[in-house]
Parts: sequence; C-alpha cells; structure tokens
Amino acid sequence: MELNENTAVKNILGLQLPTDPRWVDLAALSMEEILTDHAYCEQKAATTCISLIQKHNDKDLLVKELAPLVTEEWGHFRLVLQELQKRGLQLGKQRKDEYVNQLMAFQKKGGSPEDRLLDHLLTMAMIEARSCERFKRLSEGLPDDYLRKFYRRFMESEAGHYILFLELAEHYIEPARVRKRWAEWLQEEARIMGTISPRGDRIH
Repeated sequence: MELNENTAVKNILGLQLPTDPRWVDLAALSMEEILTDHAYCEQKAATTCISLIQKHNDKDLLVKELAPLVTEEWGHFRLVLQELQKRGLQLGKQRKDEYVNQLMAFQKKGGSPEDRLLDHLLTMAMIEARSCERFKRLSEGLPDDYLRKFYRRFMESEAGHYILFLELAEHYIEPARVRKRWAEWLQEEARIMGTISPRGDRIH
C-alpha cells in the first residue's frame, strides 16, 4: 500500500489530522525511547488480540483471523527488541500511553455486547491506522537508512491490520452502522491528537 502524501493518508486511513512533521526530528534524537515504546506497543497489540479471542471465542472468523495476528505482533515485539540489543540500547520501562487511554475512554461502556465489540474493533483499527501513519513518517524522515527500511515494513504491516479490524467489524455488524461509528471515532481521534504535544519518545 503506497502512502505518499498527507492527502493519501487521509483518503486511505481516514485520519483527519496528520502527525506534526517535527515529531520525526524529535524521534531521531530519542531512538532508545522510541524503540522501547514501539516494542511495548507490539506487545500490547498481541495481548489485546488474545483478549478479544477469549471474550469472543464463539465468533469463528474473529478467532481465525486474530490467532495468527497474535503470532505476528509478538514477532514484531521480538524484532524491535533485537534492534534495541543490536544497537546496544536497553528496553526501558513501559509508560502510560495517554493516546490509547483517551481512545479507550471514548468506548461505549454500556449498551449491547454488539456495541462493545464494535468499539473494541474500532479502537484497534484506529491504533493501527495511527501507527501506520507514524511508521510512514519514520520510514521517510529518519537519517538512518536501515531504520527507514525497518519502519517501511512495519508501516505496510499496520496498514493491513487496520483494514482487518474494519472488515471484522463489518462482518459482525451492519456496515452502515460501522461506518457511522467510525466517522465518530475519526473526529474524536483528531480531537485527541490536537491535545497531545508531539513527543519524540513515544509512537503515539
């Protein structure tokens, strides 16, 4: 999937607010922190997929699609960990993720099981979409040629994950309803992004 311009990111990923270009410059100065945060993002993605399978073990397609994703996300964690070790850097402590916490606060806490499933899937789609956009920035803006290629591969992977979560939502829930709620998520995510200062030590 080619993502070359901000307009393309908006059209393909739906994101309403692009990442501040200054973020890549800050990230380049904080690679130990960025790689640490990235590693934990991949770990959390794997454990969230496991949680979704446990909660919705009766949904055959969800289980079928997310089971290999657990393995893939854990493999990504190991790749990032190896990159840290190769560079003589340390895996630091996991930090509070303000971005993800604000997304989770937007989830419907009441309503039907279908409502909750929809918001869980859309939360994952949103995180994957923003991660894809951030990895695109890193793949284009980092001064290290190897890391640019490293993050290009992650960008392509996250794009596929974003699509998968939206497709799962539309499989289990009426598509028009999914699109309506997704539009609400996009507006909320833009609001959240507007409140968070660009930090070079975090993926989100």
